[in-house]
Amino acid sequence: MIHRKRFTNRQHARRPSRPLKAALGALSGLALLGAGLYGIASADEPSTPHRWHRVWSDGFSGAAGTLPSSANWNIDTGTSYPGGAAHWGTNEVETYTSHTANLQQDGKGHLKIMPVEDAKGNWTSGRIETKRSDFEPPAGGKLRIEGRIQVPRVNGAAAEGYWPAFWTLGAPFRGNFTNWPGIGEFDIMENAGGLNKVSGTLHCGTDPGGACNETTGLGASRSCPGTSCAGNFHTYAFEWDRSTSPQELRWYVDGVQYHSVKESQMDAATWNAATGHGHYLLLNLAMGGAFPDPVAGHATPNSATKSGVPMLVDYVSVYSSDGTTGSTASGSGATG
Repeated sequence: MIHRKRFTNRQHARRPSRPLKAALGALSGLALLGAGLYGIASADEPSTPHRWHRVWSDGFSGAAGTLPSSANWNIDTGTSYPGGAAHWGTNEVETYTSHTANLQQDGKGHLKIMPVEDAKGNWTSGRIETKRSDFEPPAGGKLRIEGRIQVPRVNGAAAEGYWPAFWTLGAPFRGNFTNWPGIGEFDIMENAGGLNKVSGTLHCGTDPGGACNETTGLGASRSCPGTSCAGNFHTYAFEWDRSTSPQELRWYVDGVQYHSVKESQMDAATWNAATGHGHYLLLNLAMGGAFPDPVAGHATPNSATKSGVPMLVDYVSVYSSDGTTGSTASGSGATG
């Protein structure tokens, strides 16, 4: 969501250590009774998929009203990176803060990212990125990035401008802020305007045009299985596979694959520039800009947009496999 695009494709969008929640498991009955606030209680993080191992995770199990772990996350603030594109490169209108009004653990095993409009019509919200920027598959192996997330429970006119996202950026972007999209961006989950649609996208190459058709990227979207994306927990996952030839990137929602990009779809230099290094993970809830505006057909947010509807993150986990077994974690996560 950083130095990103001004999307023209309405289907596509722009564009992490968790212990098991034993205490919540022991109090599951109470958790279910308290689920009315968000419509669903927190679930334990799923066990590590067979033949994979967990390399990093965060379950957001801190006390209510506390910021996410400073050992795991950096908090982005303001309207751009130092020296980077204004409005994070996507014309979004909010200012990111480190205030708990916008960003906090809720004491029920969730991270809550809350967009808030003040009396003058100014919006604030939250955005975090992992301190680690070395997430990539081992040589000949695979990496899986997974998050169980509830997109804000809002739709219709009240949802205009909402843009929740779970995504990655290539490590060379950090501290440079001018080399997008060549360093690669994997949008694992993006949603706009409360629609029942998740979008997944690869950004790479040059802007405009290039192998990834920037600023749109190579993306696909689909409805969330079973229940609407908005207001319900779904598991969004991305697999980065170096065990196959050609190498492949795959996108999932609740274990259902809906998008893939193969190394053979572009020249070797472009693929290597986007995938030949580690990535870091990001979670944020933007308001307005390059994805929600085209979806709404006009500038967002506006007077009809409802303030204060959170995006909830139950957990984020990263798994690795050495690729020798041919195993896959597809469909192995919690599904809401």
